[in-house]
Amino acid sequence: MENVFSVLSERGFVSQATDAEELSQRLAREPVTAYIGFDPTADSLHAGSLLPLMALAHVQRCGHRPIALLGGGTAMVGDPSGKTEMRKMLTPEEIRTNGEGLRRQFSRFIDLDGGRAAMRNNADWLLPLNYIDFLRRIGRHFSVNKMLAHESAKIRLEKGLSFLEFNYQLLQAYDFLVLFRAERCLLQMGGDDQWGNIVAGIDLIRREEGKTAYGVTFPLLVTASGEKMGKTARGAVWLDPARTSPFDFYQYFRNCDDRDVERFLGFFTFLPMEQVRELCRGGGEKLNGAKEVLATEVTRIVHGDEAAEAARRAARSAFAGEGAGAEDLPGLELDPAGLAPGPLVVDLLAQSGLCTSKSAARRLVEQGGAWLGEERVSSIERRLGEADFARGPLLLRAGKKKVFRLVLARDPRGRPA
Repeated sequence: MENVFSVLSERGFVSQATDAEELSQRLAREPVTAYIGFDPTADSLHAGSLLPLMALAHVQRCGHRPIALLGGGTAMVGDPSGKTEMRKMLTPEEIRTNGEGLRRQFSRFIDLDGGRAAMRNNADWLLPLNYIDFLRRIGRHFSVNKMLAHESAKIRLEKGLSFLEFNYQLLQAYDFLVLFRAERCLLQMGGDDQWGNIVAGIDLIRREEGKTAYGVTFPLLVTASGEKMGKTARGAVWLDPARTSPFDFYQYFRNCDDRDVERFLGFFTFLPMEQVRELCRGGGEKLNGAKEVLATEVTRIVHGDEAAEAARRAARSAFAGEGAGAEDLPGLELDPAGLAPGPLVVDLLAQSGLCTSKSAARRLVEQGGAWLGEERVSSIERRLGEADFARGPLLLRAGKKKVFRLVLARDPRGRPA
């Protein structure tokens, strides 16, 4: 058993903690159960969720017991923390479907065999609640003045906070109480925007059970350029390979800002911190190698060894001209019959996702940033033709870092179909 608080602190995970010294001592002398909640607002988590997922993995690797809590009940209310407006209301069917997608992703980070970890769904205890009974037993412990003083509530009060969302803190605090009683769970973790909800749960446990529980929050992830972690011009970077291909996932980390490399290696890999610091020492070309290590390691954790190696080979083939691997690039097979006349390159730029829209594709062409193989696309009227495939598959590029593979469909004899 290892002190996971020390491990998380060294790797940059810890932003705030309740009774930090006491918690650290407890984690050093006995196994502790810790949980993090994830509301199923979509059928996949995204790169911004990697920090809590990795924290659960570290909890288990250090000999403690993690619980991934699926918010099947709280998702029906919606967490106002960190949000400027009310979340879209989801149907129970949507929440159940989303939950199944998240369950599969949890299992890539924690080993659920032998009781060493657990997944729970707060719908099991929240949906059967009697509202009046809940208010009498739990609501009496909460001060409205204190709830309104939390930063997340103050931000929302300026634009409007629904009574539905106002209940969220009570429900999350009750989750902690239920897990404390049923699982002997002593620690809740989450992002900094969850601090008020976590502290409310600790206070509820103290009032109801007369016992001590603990909380740890992680820094809210923002890249060095000020963007929210896991967000791009094309939208979120998803963990589901059907939403974001392993190659695009790899490229997101491969192209991160130099200032983020060491921090991201600490967050999103299991490499020892001595190795992380050595990888990033000196900058320059060495830092470029550290980015490749980062992208390969995080893609391996999320998508597996085979996908990570395929993405690495494809990136080297596309951007460094090194060896095979182009077949692993995301791509599209075109019917030769549709090449007379062929599609506009600006349409393909948008269809491939290299550009967010046709207007963005036109701007890219006009600025000289679009390429077909080694040819710069000089006109928005440029169409693709069969002659473009005379030397085989064609790489469509947007700038230096985005690439898409175009292939001409062929019949079984190897000739154009």
